[in-house]
Order: sequence, then C-alpha cells, then structure tokens
Amino acid sequence: MHTDELQHLARQALEDLKGLDLAEYDVREMTTVTDIMIIASGTSDRHVKSLANAVVMACKKAGVPPLGVEGEREGEWVLVDLGDVVVHVMQPRIREFYALEKLWTVTEEKRGNTERV
Repeated sequence: MHTDELQHLARQALEDLKGLDLAEYDVREMTTVTDIMIIASGTSDRHVKSLANAVVMACKKAGVPPLGVEGEREGEWVLVDLGDVVVHVMQPRIREFYALEKLWTVTEEKRGNTERV
C-alpha cells in the first residue's frame, strides 16, 4: 500500500471515531524513521484506546498490520507504527505537555517549509 493510501486509511479511522485536532506532517525530509506523522487527541483514556484500535483494525483489514503499538494499557498516549506512517493518539494534556507539533514545525521552519500536510 502506498504511503498516501495508508495515511488516508489512518486519517479516516480517526475521523470515524471523532478523533480531535488531527494534524498531519510530512517528515520525509526531516527523518528516516517515517514519512508521515499523524497526531490526534481523544477525550479520555477509553477514547484514545478506541481511536488507536480503530487505526489498527482498519489497517489489518486492508492487509497492513502495524509494526508495533505502544501505550495501549495506560491510554494516555498510544503510538501506532505503520512503517511509513506513525500515528500518535493522545489525551489533550499529554499532547500539550509533549508538544510534538512544535518539534516538527520548528524543524520545518528551519528547512523553510512551514506547510502542514
């Protein structure tokens, strides 16, 4: 599956379960770890877990099982590693504390590219 298709699949799964404040970053030029970073918020630990599970199930159904899933037990921050796409689902207070968006936007600004995907 192409990266853009995988990105769309993950985004759709998050939107279907009412993920909040979706942000997507094309990080190909900034890291070799992944191509696309998706960040979304859930309203509670249960919502975060459900959002992450929806991404996992949608990808498995499409024949792309995740390489790894971390943080499911606590439900504050769940990371779903799909290889070319990494999805972070976080509770708002955790998202604010770690401020991943700032990390990628600062890096983009240094490179002269401030557009979000």
